[in-house]
Amino acid sequence: MAGSEDVPPLVEDRLRAVCLGLPGAYEELAWTGIRWRVRGRTFAHACTVEADNRTSHARVFASDGPVCVVTFRAPADEVGGLVGSGLPFYWPGWGDNVVGMVLDAHTDWTEVAELLTESFRVQAPKRLARLVERPPDHPANET
Repeated sequence: MAGSEDVPPLVEDRLRAVCLGLPGAYEELAWTGIRWRVRGRTFAHACTVEADNRTSHARVFASDGPVCVVTFRAPADEVGGLVGSGLPFYWPGWGDNVVGMVLDAHTDWTEVAELLTESFRVQAPKRLARLVERPPDHPANET
């Protein structure tokens, strides 16, 4: 698929590799940036936020240049911990289970893969979600 014009190609390629490796996942251009979906439900959306943009993203962090972000879904009991830990995580201003993450030179891509896989599990039908393993150290595996 042709890429988004506002997400850096390397970032887009890394996100694509994770997202399209999930069963039934597909990619499409969004109103801005690019998103990955399963059965019509978005589980990851990446875009670049300009410093002068008045969206909820731009109000969260101060930057004098463009910032690439990804939003994803998280289980309700994990949202507070992620957002409360501060940058690179933030609450984009909508949805009880939506988390934003700034992607930069310090991004832990293993963590991104785990978060997007869990986001897929949140959004996918149960049959598809069961096909995807949680990381071995995920708290939900302790029950």
